[in-house]
Formats: sequence, structure tokens, C-alpha cells
Amino acid sequence: MRRWLARLAAVLLCVPLLAAASAPIVLKEPTPLPELAFETLDGTPAKLSDLRGKVVVLNFWATWCAPCREEMPALDRLQAAFDPEQVVVAALAVERSAPERIKAFLAEAGVSRLAVYRDGTAATSRAVGLPGLPATLLIDREGREVARVFGIAEWDGPIALAAVRKLLEAGG
Repeated sequence: MRRWLARLAAVLLCVPLLAAASAPIVLKEPTPLPELAFETLDGTPAKLSDLRGKVVVLNFWATWCAPCREEMPALDRLQAAFDPEQVVVAALAVERSAPERIKAFLAEAGVSRLAVYRDGTAATSRAVGLPGLPATLLIDREGREVARVFGIAEWDGPIALAAVRKLLEAGG
């Protein structure tokens, strides 16, 4: 029964965001983010500030989230469009799944270019106040949030590409 309730809760977290298919990407005034700590899939500690100096597209997702699976290939194509020394598309799995399950999910989705991290406690998504998955933060080179997208976005489309280019040109 507990397992069934957990699965139901997981599905319900995604339901409000399904209606946001092709969510807009609107840049806003930069706002500071708390230090977010997570780990690589090999268990090495990492934090958001490790990526400072690069534009970061930080996607919060989980293997049980159907909209997340749908969005992943576009995120992978977004990374392909930019030099990873300048732009990092980071996929942060906020779940307890083993690294092997996360890698299998990404392989099934045809995703290979993303920087992949894991937060088994989902503390990162709580720290930034996310209501569900998928959710993505666009972060400038100084580590400040400049956009927040709930639901699926067309990350390889002209609006997302223009937003990332604008951040690259701003240098900040």
C-alpha cells in the first residue's frame, strides 16, 4: 500500500505541470540562489557553485516522471548547440534511484551530452521551492537565477536558444 501511495504521489507531482507543455522561457532580474549540494553519479560531492562562470540550465527531473522523459532529448540537443566550457545543461535527478537506473533511463531516452547529477533527498528542489517536476532554472555566469520554467519546454527551440545566447553575450 505504501509503495502504491508513493507512486500515486509521484504521478500527482507531474500532473499540474503537464498542462504547461511548451512552457515559456522569460528572462527576469537575476536573483541569488542558495548553495545547492548534490553528487555526481559516481558519488562525488558537487555543488552549484562548481559551475560558476558558465551559463547553467539546471533541470530537475526523476526517472518516474513521464514529462521528464519527454523533455530530456531537447535538453540534450540544447547542450549540443553550445560549447560545454561556456554552457552546462545539468540534469539533476531528485530521487533515490541507483546511479545505474538513472544511466539506463538516460540511455533509453537517447541522452548522452548532459552533465548528470543526483540528489537522493530532493533537498535541492525544496531549497528553491519547486512545486513538481520537471522544472528548470536558467542560471547566469554569476550563479544567479534568471528564469524558472515549470513543465516541459522546447529547450532546443528558438526561444530557449536565444535566451542562452543572451546570457552568453551579457557575460554575467
